[in-house]
Amino acid sequence: MKTKKIVLKIGGTVLKICAILVILLLVIKLTGVAYDFGYRIFADEAIDSAPGIVINVAIVEGKSVKEIGEILEEKGLIRDKTLFVFQEKFSDYHGKLNPGVYELNTAMTPYEMMAVMSENQEEEEQ
Repeated sequence: MKTKKIVLKIGGTVLKICAILVILLLVIKLTGVAYDFGYRIFADEAIDSAPGIVINVAIVEGKSVKEIGEILEEKGLIRDKTLFVFQEKFSDYHGKLNPGVYELNTAMTPYEMMAVMSENQEEEEQ
């Protein structure tokens, strides 16, 4: 009887330790993913190195930042449309992207693309 209780207690303790280790590993993995995402918001690199490939992009009136991100991702100019939404939200170009036809390059960072797509508005404000 005592042996059975001891075995059950040891087994329960081992299960608890395993559960804690699994949770700890998940937290470590999710922390890394969150850090990478946060880092890329502010320091995302261009798809290609210079000179890159010039791609014409047409942004029509009324497109949301998410839709612009989808267009840029489809054209191969950015890696992640969701990340682009956050980049725009935390940039100086928030709410300043204009409709138009733009020549963007795969060697441009998302911030450089936003600068090009917001130039007309910045010139009007000055």
